[in-house]
Amino acid sequence: MKNRSLAQKVNVMRAAVMGANDGILSVAGIVIGVAGATTSNYAVFLAGISGMLAGTVSMAMGEYVSVNTQKDSQKKAVIEQKLSLENDFEKQFEFVKQRYLDQGIKEELAEKATSEMMGKDPLVTVVREKYGFDPQQFTSPYAAALASMISFPLGSVLPLAAILLFPASTRILATFLAVMIALVITGWIAAVLGHANWKHGIARNVISGALTMMVTYVIGVLIGR
Repeated sequence: MKNRSLAQKVNVMRAAVMGANDGILSVAGIVIGVAGATTSNYAVFLAGISGMLAGTVSMAMGEYVSVNTQKDSQKKAVIEQKLSLENDFEKQFEFVKQRYLDQGIKEELAEKATSEMMGKDPLVTVVREKYGFDPQQFTSPYAAALASMISFPLGSVLPLAAILLFPASTRILATFLAVMIALVITGWIAAVLGHANWKHGIARNVISGALTMMVTYVIGVLIGR
């Protein structure tokens, strides 16, 4: 990852964090639901491992498709913008200048900055200002898929280990608490990487996790009866 930009590294890290988060939550829902239906450790283990394997493949393929789709859209935008520059350079120049003016930059300085940026690399400048990405840097779908493929099973280990290692009398509660702590951590990291409000990120993660486990547990108990 030495040759990748900071933005590319962040995108791969995001895929890894979300993969781990999904691994924790998905397998926690499965094993708690099964544990609510049966006391058999083998059944819980089998369900958890099956969920881990299925989720790993699903997350990796999903991330690969998602990043490729985004990459295709970005490439299309670059092609369209290249044609726009060839057909009406002045219009694109004015667009960039207006962007700077909207940010509170004085007209003289905005004119100078636009001239320098457009003179250096007009395509990169206009694409960045219009679409918010660098046309010379695309996130690798393979790196994102690999990050998810590694992080999902790693995240899955926590709820699976908790449900199997704790005594039957406390394993549901212990798994619930362990997963809640893990979701707080992944929610905070995801919010930081996405430059979002970390309190809201943690709250959403914890609430969705708690609801998932409670629903699957209740369904498991009802089925077990």
